[in-house]
Amino acid sequence: MRFQLSFLVFVGAATAITLNDICTSTYAQLALPAPGFYQGITIDSDSVVTTLASNYSVKDNTFFPNAAISYCNVTFAYTHDGRNDVVHVAYFVPDPSTFTNRFLATGGGGLAINSGLNTVSGGVSIGAVSGLTDGGFGSFNTQEDVHFLLANGSVNWENAYMFGYQAIHEMTVLGKEFARNVMGMQNATKLYAYYQGCSEGGREGWSQVQRFEELDGASIGAPAFRYAHQQIQHLYSNVVEKTLDYFPPPCELTAIVNATIAFCDPLDGKTDGVVSRTDLCKLRFNINSTIGTPYYCAASAGGGGFGPPGSGQPTPVQNGTVSAKAVAVAQTIIDGLHDLQGRRAYVSYQPSATFADAQTKYNNATGKWELSISGLGGEFVTRYIQLQNTSTLASLEGVTYDTLRDWIYDLWQMYEDSFQTTWPDLTKFQAAGGKVLHFHGESDNSIPAASSARYWESVRSVMYPALDYNTSTTKLQDFYRFFLVPGAGHCGANAGQPNGAWPQTSMTQLIDWVEKGVAPDTLNATVALGANKGQNQQICMFPLRPLYTGNGTEQQCVYDQESIDTWHYDLNSWKMPVY
Repeated sequence: MRFQLSFLVFVGAATAITLNDICTSTYAQLALPAPGFYQGITIDSDSVVTTLASNYSVKDNTFFPNAAISYCNVTFAYTHDGRNDVVHVAYFVPDPSTFTNRFLATGGGGLAINSGLNTVSGGVSIGAVSGLTDGGFGSFNTQEDVHFLLANGSVNWENAYMFGYQAIHEMTVLGKEFARNVMGMQNATKLYAYYQGCSEGGREGWSQVQRFEELDGASIGAPAFRYAHQQIQHLYSNVVEKTLDYFPPPCELTAIVNATIAFCDPLDGKTDGVVSRTDLCKLRFNINSTIGTPYYCAASAGGGGFGPPGSGQPTPVQNGTVSAKAVAVAQTIIDGLHDLQGRRAYVSYQPSATFADAQTKYNNATGKWELSISGLGGEFVTRYIQLQNTSTLASLEGVTYDTLRDWIYDLWQMYEDSFQTTWPDLTKFQAAGGKVLHFHGESDNSIPAASSARYWESVRSVMYPALDYNTSTTKLQDFYRFFLVPGAGHCGANAGQPNGAWPQTSMTQLIDWVEKGVAPDTLNATVALGANKGQNQQICMFPLRPLYTGNGTEQQCVYDQESIDTWHYDLNSWKMPVY
């Protein structure tokens, strides 16, 4: 039964509340958005469940410092009128004594629309009511692809739009109202709304920034936007290996990466095991110099050098010297996808990123290394293009670089309005006062760092076409600031470059920008691995690049046109602009 009590009565009784007061079904039901608050949505008040947690430890969180928190997890369900569906949302409510008039929306990763307790717990640690959604996929642990097809050949388009942007938006709008109600906020009191997410969660964050004006600020890492290009990109390394007919042992590719890091590390003026200037690396490193480099990897129970220990098939000792064939594979991958006419179709990973997509598997029967098709890339062919209820692409027989280009085109056309997420005109978000901190690990091996650089450039050129580069950059930085994180991998620190720092407190800097007007010229970052763990570093704001003087002791953020130019690509395989 839907409660019809007057909201004014609730507010009047909501003074001096405690977390124990909040964490009852009755109180939580009274705090639900009123009937008709969100047109087309009906909340089921009988679905409310509350769970109290005390002294939960936020520890080793990629995006939030360590903290001890107490919270009430309030979950409830709603339906879309006329759709006969069920969507679950969860809001983690901090102790009222620690509430800071903030709401945090969160996203997921891969094909998941939420990150579980990981991100919302961090939100509680900054005094925010923090929300997540199941997207209507059946449970908080169900991924989007499970119900993407109604049957072979028939797309569940409501599922696609919920995953694309709608579910996060609804969770945010409902959550902001719920936060105000549950904390008894007066109408004149400002509730600051934020978003935090990385990878797929980063794409979900941009889906909100590009479409809506609900957020005051968004902290977005390594977004998986330009979805068609990004997902097929995962297959590119496999097709390179197949085309060149060489399937390198993972240890051989690791040797190439390590040699790249060794050469390119000091190009920024500091030798610390971190490639801070992958742009200079592209300009100055000759990958052919790695031919003949010896490599050795002990036998493994699994993992092939890229996966976690014990995963996959057992591998034998890998021992030899880097071959010309392996270097050709590596160089072609770094060069990026070109069609058979030589026109560029997409960007690729920066030198110093590991060749994760090129992972091969060992065939014990033949004693040879063989092709291992990317599961993520493969699923976007079988399920999202061919509309078959399978995630396995059995073969790449007959697949060429032109095939990859055509698959990108098909995905791009089919999901331009749901998954692609590359709208470059952020005028409405800017006019509403929103701020974005966007960062990307420069050695990301899953989503190319150049993908984020291209989007930043698209926004700059679309929003300020009449201004010169420096003036338009300054205007853009009034509300949107982008940072390349030296040495970092995908959404976190990189074991291959452990001395690189990660911006764990980006949300704190975003809050200072939104609430205090303190715009970050650099991102605070902390070394999370290795002997220098805990060391503080500063990340330069793009397009400035780090350069060290004084024998590596003094960092500057410098303008280097030659370096900037390496981040700009002419994707001339397409007639349509690729934002």
